[in-house]
Amino acid sequence: MTNSGRREAGRRGVLAAAALVAALGALPAWGQAYPSRTVTIVVGYAPGGTGDFVARVMSAKLPALFGQSVVVENRAGASGTIAAQSVALAAADGHTLLAGQTPEMAINPHWLKGNLDVARDFEPIALGGVVPLALVVPSSAPYSTVAAMLDAAHSAKGLLFASAGSGTPGQFAAEVLKLKTKTNMTHVPYKGAGPALNDLLGGHVDLYFPGFPAVLPLVKAGKMKLLAVSSARRSAIAPEVPTVAEATGIKDFDFTLWVGFFAPRGTPKDVVTRLNTAVNDILAQPDVKEKMSEAGADVIPMSVADFAAFVKSESDKYKRIIDETGIKPE
Repeated sequence: MTNSGRREAGRRGVLAAAALVAALGALPAWGQAYPSRTVTIVVGYAPGGTGDFVARVMSAKLPALFGQSVVVENRAGASGTIAAQSVALAAADGHTLLAGQTPEMAINPHWLKGNLDVARDFEPIALGGVVPLALVVPSSAPYSTVAAMLDAAHSAKGLLFASAGSGTPGQFAAEVLKLKTKTNMTHVPYKGAGPALNDLLGGHVDLYFPGFPAVLPLVKAGKMKLLAVSSARRSAIAPEVPTVAEATGIKDFDFTLWVGFFAPRGTPKDVVTRLNTAVNDILAQPDVKEKMSEAGADVIPMSVADFAAFVKSESDKYKRIIDETGIKPE
């Protein structure tokens, strides 16, 4: 090759390298190493709830896997819908995630007027934990079994059941129990679990289906009675307590408060897969399993496809219940 030929080949090589660098520079952020900056996990409720707990477990563990900081941001309002909508509109690069829960991801799309469409707006990532609801009554209640409670609910006076708010899993659990047992029960909605628990402790309402972790200390202290759990299977931390299905014979009675992780629709599949692997790996760590168990949360590892199917089945279930019961927002 002549000197001029070598110079021309060298020039073409430099141009090709420059073009490659330019092309790589034009790739979106997720085309580079993920994550490339802080990851934010958004929770649609105030600090202290089940979703906040699971999100903070992840935020403490993910940096060791990702090499980037992970923060939790609480955006309360509209039963989680405000947070969900904000994440749906975020950049689809895996740096903004939603710790989505039963109300905003499975109930509200059928319950509240709005433009949130979970299947359209989100990429399901992984299930973070499932918490059974606890059927609790005041310690002063004259009954200590579900059967005896339902006998009282058949009376003319009937019973009052609390909920943490209209459209929460606790309301639906009680509404289905009322419908299937043909009992006389009246809904009393509250603005959160705290006020509902306080009125139950004071004997102003007769029963309530809160998340198990919130009532476990009160039950242990003898301040209220635990009659049953609302999940399809018994709780590992209270295996002696029957399920509502066992106590009543109601088929497919299964109400839980679950927490899962979601990314905006369009997030690259390799990022979603990496997040799914990371969440499941963290949930398998012994100290995390212990924390989740102490909080009354079941850990059920799922693939991305399995979690997507789970979310759809939960959404379909609540739509069916809304149609069957005819209950409407209050």
